[in-house]
Amino acid sequence: MTASDPGHPDPIPPPRPASPSRAQARPVTAPPAGSPGPALAPGAPGSDQPEARRSPAHDTMPPTPLRDDLPAAEAAPAVSVDDTASGSSWPYLLLALFMIVLDQVTKYLVIDHFEYAERMPVIPGFFDLTLLYNPGAAFSFLADHGGWQRWFFTLIAVVVSGLLVTMLVRHRGSTMFNTAIGLVLGGAIGNLIDRLLLGHVTDFLLFHHGSWAFPAFNVADCAITIGAVLWILDEVLQTLQTRRAS
Repeated sequence: MTASDPGHPDPIPPPRPASPSRAQARPVTAPPAGSPGPALAPGAPGSDQPEARRSPAHDTMPPTPLRDDLPAAEAAPAVSVDDTASGSSWPYLLLALFMIVLDQVTKYLVIDHFEYAERMPVIPGFFDLTLLYNPGAAFSFLADHGGWQRWFFTLIAVVVSGLLVTMLVRHRGSTMFNTAIGLVLGGAIGNLIDRLLLGHVTDFLLFHHGSWAFPAFNVADCAITIGAVLWILDEVLQTLQTRRAS
């Protein structure tokens, strides 16, 4: 019977052998005897290395926060003029005392060596030492009035001196502000002593040029003037710093 005989089916070809898989293509073989096996983590089952021990402080130490994680309240405050204030008012009280002593000593020396209205040229045509009496305020303000200004300025000097001492002790500001307070305080008390003891203020520094002359003044007036300038300068710096911060 031939293959074209319709009464018999065609013979089924034998099945093809399966191709080896990827896993079968790479068989896993046991490592040779004596070779080390795969590395195990310390402390893992089967590892011969003990697990590294951590100190209790390491377990309890909180993680260090990043700079950006710090709260705003812990940020360093901006340094202002007031932050530079001295912790004690004694240096500025001693400054005031020094100005009082210097003012009184110089006045005593002038009174002892000069006659009233006598003039001794120091810089000819510009600066003289003299002896003048001023019943008014600084730089001969209200000097040509009656005797009422003596007690008026005495009262003002007492009140102002008390306020300055309070500001210096309880409300200390910057170094510049404290220095200004000390200078003004020393000058105010220096002239106050003159009014209480003599009834007038002794002036002996005279600047002039030709027929023009600046009102005579003393060391106490210089201290008051310099202190006032420093006071104004401190307020200007405070205002500028506040504007920059805002």
